[in-house]
Amino acid sequence: MTDALKVGIAGLGTVGASLVRIIHSRANELAITCGRPIEITAVTARDKSRDRGIDLSRAAWFDTAEALAAEADIDVFVELMGGAEGSAARSVEAALQRGLHVVTANKALLAASGVKLARIAEEKSVLLNFEAAVAGGIPVIKALRESLTGNTVSRVYGIMNGTCNYILTRMEKEGLSFADCLAEAQRLGYAEADPSFDIEGNDTAHKLSILTTLAFGTEIAPDEIYLEGISNITIEDIHAAADLGYRIKLLGVAQRTETGIEQRVHPTMVPRDSVIAQVDGVTNAVAVESDILGELLMVGPGAGGDATASAVLGDIADIAKSSPGAQRVPVLGTPAASLAPYRRAQMRSHEGGYFIRLTVADRTGVFASIAACMAANNISLESIVQRAKPDGSDTAKTIILVTHATMEDSVRKAVDAIKAESYLAGEPQVIRIERPKAF
Repeated sequence: MTDALKVGIAGLGTVGASLVRIIHSRANELAITCGRPIEITAVTARDKSRDRGIDLSRAAWFDTAEALAAEADIDVFVELMGGAEGSAARSVEAALQRGLHVVTANKALLAASGVKLARIAEEKSVLLNFEAAVAGGIPVIKALRESLTGNTVSRVYGIMNGTCNYILTRMEKEGLSFADCLAEAQRLGYAEADPSFDIEGNDTAHKLSILTTLAFGTEIAPDEIYLEGISNITIEDIHAAADLGYRIKLLGVAQRTETGIEQRVHPTMVPRDSVIAQVDGVTNAVAVESDILGELLMVGPGAGGDATASAVLGDIADIAKSSPGAQRVPVLGTPAASLAPYRRAQMRSHEGGYFIRLTVADRTGVFASIAACMAANNISLESIVQRAKPDGSDTAKTIILVTHATMEDSVRKAVDAIKAESYLAGEPQVIRIERPKAF
């Protein structure tokens, strides 16, 4: 058996501690499967004295991640600290420049600097693996980077944030408000004290930008994503969706169009009987549509110590199995030097149309005015429903419109025209409807 693969870990939080525990408990199986032992020989974290319930006696302690990357006797640098800048960015770059393989779960770092880091890795002929950065334990990175080679991907989309999916699931199944569900998610540790990064869609956007590059061979472009979170979703929207046969999910969607690549993150209505609609709680799901394979859906745990550590360990095992000097799979599926410049597409028509909820004054002529605004923008309506306000108000009512396929720009212009009228009470709600081809 060849020499052990020596691993250094920067970050011993939930994921890091789980990774250490799994490697120690499965040492014999890993050695047989990988053809060589995997040993943790160096570690670093914020607090050396903290009891993490793991044995670190055989690992050298470094005070900083940068020191570990520069000085430790290791073959692989594992970064589990997080953050697009600072110590994580400096240490990962230093490790690559030194000629070390790198494994990271840091989607923010990859979204910000993935192309730069890929160039360094490819110049140094080392591996930069990041399966755990997107959708936790779901092997979507390997699928796009390796397994779907030869396929032309037309669309990739999915539920990529467990916090948002948990909140929307609780709202629907228990009739709770957004605020109540968010508070519960924070109590259970699913949401941070400041949850804005999750609930406003930024976390999903980072993950989507990485998948977009792998799927379409373009440079990573996290700032070119239409972004909308779930903080404005109300229990009224949840009930209306259910009445229409839909469930609301926060989806990240990237697709190839005639004018470029379209990336968007937003609440979406999906048919209740679709498979992706059944993905509840903190579970993630990613779908890939391609010309040869057709439709592929991967579902599994999107977060948590063991799920994420499993993906990190899979990346380490791939390195252990690789031969020195062997041809490396490009970090981002396409060699970094060959990635095409990102070209943002115009938001196009959507197959499923739009859900529009309006709160309006209860007076004559409102219906006719709304219909006229829609017609002026060439929007065809599938249905229009009037409801009394749930609070029993007799001065306002709710109107729900469902459109046929139309242009994003047309919907926005129609809604702006309605907002200019004096009868609107409150901000309109617009939610896209997606009808997955196979799910």
